[in-house]
Amino acid sequence: MDQKGYRRGSFQSSTSDEDMLEIAGASVDLSMADDDPPLDREMGGFSSYNGGGMNGTSTMMDFLEEPLPGVGTYEDFNTIDWVREKSRDRDRHREITNRSKESTWALLHSVSDAFSGWLLMLLIGLLAGSLAGLIDISAHWMTDLKEGVCLAGFWFNHEHCCWKSNTTFTDRDKCPEWKSWSQLILGYGEGAFAYILNYFMYVVWALMFSLLAVLLVKGFAPYACGSGIPEIKTILSGFIIRGYLGKWTLVIKTITLVLAVSSGLSLGKEGPLVHVACCCGNILCHLFTKYRKNEAKRREVLSAAAAAGVSVAFGAPIGGVLFSLEEVSYYFPLKTLWRSFFAALVAAFTLRSINPFGNSRLVLFYVEFHMPWHLLELVPFILLGIFGGLWGAFFIRSNIAWCRRRKTTRLGKYPVLEVFVVTAITAILAFPNEYTRMSTSELISELFNDCGILDSSKLCEYVNDFNSTKGDDLPDRAAGPGVYTAMWQLALALIMKVFITIFTFGMKVPSGLFIPSMAVGAIAGRLLGVAVEQLAFYHHDWAIFSGWCSQGADCITPGLYAMVGAAACLGGVTRMTVSLVVIMFELTGGLEYIVPLMAAAMTSKWVADAIGREGIYDAHIRLNGYPFLEAKEEFSHKTRAMDVMRPRKNDPPLTVITQDSMTVEDVETIVTKTTYSGYPVVVSRASQRLVGFVLRRDLIISIENARKKQDGIVSTSIICFTDYCPPLPPSSPSVLKLRSILDLSPFTVTDETPMEIVVDIFRKLGLRQCLVTHNGKLLGIITKKDVLKHIAQMANQDPDSILFN
Repeated sequence: MDQKGYRRGSFQSSTSDEDMLEIAGASVDLSMADDDPPLDREMGGFSSYNGGGMNGTSTMMDFLEEPLPGVGTYEDFNTIDWVREKSRDRDRHREITNRSKESTWALLHSVSDAFSGWLLMLLIGLLAGSLAGLIDISAHWMTDLKEGVCLAGFWFNHEHCCWKSNTTFTDRDKCPEWKSWSQLILGYGEGAFAYILNYFMYVVWALMFSLLAVLLVKGFAPYACGSGIPEIKTILSGFIIRGYLGKWTLVIKTITLVLAVSSGLSLGKEGPLVHVACCCGNILCHLFTKYRKNEAKRREVLSAAAAAGVSVAFGAPIGGVLFSLEEVSYYFPLKTLWRSFFAALVAAFTLRSINPFGNSRLVLFYVEFHMPWHLLELVPFILLGIFGGLWGAFFIRSNIAWCRRRKTTRLGKYPVLEVFVVTAITAILAFPNEYTRMSTSELISELFNDCGILDSSKLCEYVNDFNSTKGDDLPDRAAGPGVYTAMWQLALALIMKVFITIFTFGMKVPSGLFIPSMAVGAIAGRLLGVAVEQLAFYHHDWAIFSGWCSQGADCITPGLYAMVGAAACLGGVTRMTVSLVVIMFELTGGLEYIVPLMAAAMTSKWVADAIGREGIYDAHIRLNGYPFLEAKEEFSHKTRAMDVMRPRKNDPPLTVITQDSMTVEDVETIVTKTTYSGYPVVVSRASQRLVGFVLRRDLIISIENARKKQDGIVSTSIICFTDYCPPLPPSSPSVLKLRSILDLSPFTVTDETPMEIVVDIFRKLGLRQCLVTHNGKLLGIITKKDVLKHIAQMANQDPDSILFN
């Protein structure tokens, strides 16, 4: 990507996101390959283009009727033209509808075209669900592999290994078929030496898994690192990052996601599963011409694929649809809503058929609380919301500061060393504490659990008084020594998770943030829940408890507090609200606890927004300089289009192409000396009356094809963008007609248009550029990046940060 210009003979590149994997992970300056207007003469790219010397002789070609391959496509790191893409799709659909009345075959083609979208959703759901099941099963097995192996079959994880064992319920985790590494190597599992050996093997396996993950990412698919959601949000807004959703990225992300989760790092698989599902959607789009050739239609499919990704990540199909609508999608018509729902349904059904958790349930953390919550408990729930908001704001600031340091210092040059060090620290700190040693998903499941009679967990070691037990309901009881030990261990686990996640998220391995955030909130919630429970037990005669919590009653459910805390922390980090609450009650099956979840989610959002407006994904978008125009932010400054457009004072004049007076050589000179994505076409330089807008890529491809295939096209040939070209002397070379590539309806505003209207137009229409006129004459141009730079400038930020890096 050193040379951003088009090379001769290089215009037949595919428009799929599977190409150009070699540039993945490289630092690319967007200013050389974006929608900048033809103003800045300093950029010297495109020097490799030379249209001369290509005078092939062939049959006459009418450029008005026959579309050229490559025309209408986009280069890497460019923004798509939503208006043009939607217009092309409407034309295609109108043509199919008209033809369907002519013959039975055309009618069948029309029906298959209409059905293709639903078939594509079915395929995406099946593939995403299958991959998610594979990832879940593999990650569970490899996580347990750090602690031991099953003699009945090495492919069994700890739980599956002990299913057929005859051990008692309390010793169900100590079945003879499962051997720890010390039992396997030394022959015994107790004692200091056995503990040290188990510790050593745990760290070694963790390092092996994480190093293999980072080496695979670095060597084969650099785009497979991270969460993927910031980039998917940017792609769905119309930006093109080739290779990000390609085949290699899908394969490597699937493999390395299993390795990263199994290594015990403080990360989750939920965000990366959205990336995996979107890769599936993009690859399957190539089976259908309608989606392969239209970037806007493809983004509708990717929105549905994102919903399927969350559906399989959490077993929450409705929450997945709402997540796609609220968090990642830029353009979400009603038709996409229905298709997202169908894709999420199929994906969830596929995952349920695979049954990766072995509990015949789709939900990840099924809970069954026996007591309803009381109105006064809203106070601790809101406190958890405040904690979640504070944690979210603290995490975002700390993580962004660390990621910025990684980008701007030598640290970023050693991704393998960074992963090695962070994994080593995590594994060494995690092993002594049973709540950090277990996988984060198991930890959350245990924290959500409501203690029953048969529970052997330390969290359930209460002082039992079986005379007061009524059926399955256990009364609030005094905490035993096991509970106090668990509280100390959980407090240490909370401190570790809070800080280690900051350094883990953003490393060069697949890393999701949902599960670590939920773990922090669940630990804090469980601690608060047990504290309130003991307070109610010992002080049931206090005024706040006397009305609803009598002695011997089951009043407080600590697991509910853990669930609310998890929602609060996840909301504080991501700023999700509606989709978060729906995901949480689908995730746990706790339908009657919607109000506590809503209270905590809204409180955490308000608190976090008071400290900083951006969620973690928006913060990473800004850190990476992606050209993403946030629809949620309001522009309230009183500037006008003339303040933002270019050229500005003391700038060179706007470079334009005239409609019928420039030669092929003149146009090639403009293309050679500039690196812009398009040029305004005017009647003449004197009048500056606007005719249309032509894209650079279309212009180059058309000229090169004309030189090869149309007789008489030479450097002195006139290029004509009108239906009727001016009469020329008989000895003149052939005229090159290029009206078919001219956009005759470019979006224009006047120079007095308020910028808040211009920003709204760019957001809602997804424009690449907008031309500025005064009394019908062309004055200048505003591109999407100009708008982003202006917004950054108005917010006292560095406008030059809006570069893809």
